[in-house]
Amino acid sequence: MVTNLTEGQPSKILWRFALPLLCSVAFQQMYQIADSMIAGQCVGGAALAAIGVSYPVTMLFMAVATGLNLGCSVAVSQLFGAREYDRMKTAVSTSILASLCIAVILTLGGLLFCTDMLRGLGTEDYIFADADQYLRIYFYGMIFLFLYNICTGIFNALGDSKTPLYLLIGSSVGNVILDYVLVAFFDLGVSGIAWATFLAQGVASVLAFVILLSRLRGLQSAPFRRFSGNMLLRVAYLAVPSILQQSFISVGNLFIQWLVNSYNWEVVGGYSAAMKLNNFVIVGLTAMGSAISSFSAQNIGAGRYGRVAQGLKAGMKISVAVAIPFSLLFALGGSLVMRLFVGAGETGVIAAGALFLQVVTPFYAMISLKLSADGVLRGAGAMGPFMVSTFSDLILRVVLAYVFSIVLGLGVIGIWLSWPVGWLIGTVASLLFVRSGIWKQKKA
Repeated sequence: MVTNLTEGQPSKILWRFALPLLCSVAFQQMYQIADSMIAGQCVGGAALAAIGVSYPVTMLFMAVATGLNLGCSVAVSQLFGAREYDRMKTAVSTSILASLCIAVILTLGGLLFCTDMLRGLGTEDYIFADADQYLRIYFYGMIFLFLYNICTGIFNALGDSKTPLYLLIGSSVGNVILDYVLVAFFDLGVSGIAWATFLAQGVASVLAFVILLSRLRGLQSAPFRRFSGNMLLRVAYLAVPSILQQSFISVGNLFIQWLVNSYNWEVVGGYSAAMKLNNFVIVGLTAMGSAISSFSAQNIGAGRYGRVAQGLKAGMKISVAVAIPFSLLFALGGSLVMRLFVGAGETGVIAAGALFLQVVTPFYAMISLKLSADGVLRGAGAMGPFMVSTFSDLILRVVLAYVFSIVLGLGVIGIWLSWPVGWLIGTVASLLFVRSGIWKQKKA
């Protein structure tokens, strides 16, 4: 259902809009966690490590899809808020066609350089074959990944956060069932987990596309163009910084993964599992930022700037309320939640993951403020400040991981300490940019 976010009490309408988004990413992250749980429990800790090594590579490609999602969403939100439905439909059509072209290119590139990427990460021989197989199957489903992400971005731009939720629930449940069947009954190991994701994501993406076409036909408009070079430039202006931001994060994670890979497989496995838990929360908080982004974009398109500030304040409160319980759970019960992934006898994996959670998770409330502020900057098209705050966070995180762990000799705990320090700098930068009011002059 299409929703106008420029009317009604900001806190109530934002919460109603954000709740399905939060549930969507929860289901999305749950099936990714289930992948690791089934791999660790049914195949073993080495399989968990193989998927973990592949994860930063998959996130690099996911970064491009997510960046396109965010850029398209802002452009469509602003045009929807301004009631320019013909131009909005042109933006939708142009974004989908561009996304599919990029997906084909990245599929070919991923298959061609898959082995080289894993070698470059220093992947050990005992997990290399599984990691390589997992990645190749992932690349086969690239077009589904991009189609699904661009469709959900458009749904969110139109104020419809429920349809992506329903699709995610179906996809996630189907993915988990397929995981277990292909691994436990057909004994396909890591490849079974990859094929389960391929099939579930393929069905969800096709359904999302069909439903989106139906929704757009319900909006009366003048004739629109299927593809527009000018509209592509507008979308690119918003999407490219988001792609760079997401990609930069993924590249930074590749460097950190390379550093983690220099330790034994237990550390790699523990880090892999802990990152799934960490990302469960961070992606949820990012979804809240996306809700603030769509809310801000629609209201900026309508010229209602006062509502943007009200929405940001409400969004920050919701984000902090979501973050605190997970901080307590992971910081105090890290060893217990790690046992979801491996048996109690794999003490090295459990200890490595629990240490990461104890160091990083107490700072979730802080990063939630940054992601909320980023939502306003992105919704306004203030991409320069948005990138500065993000890049300062990540550059420091990567550099400090090496300084703390190698130069200062802190080892693994030095890598984990780089997270809260990087988050602190990025949060301060984002809040200062929003406080300066720069977003009021940055309508794309």
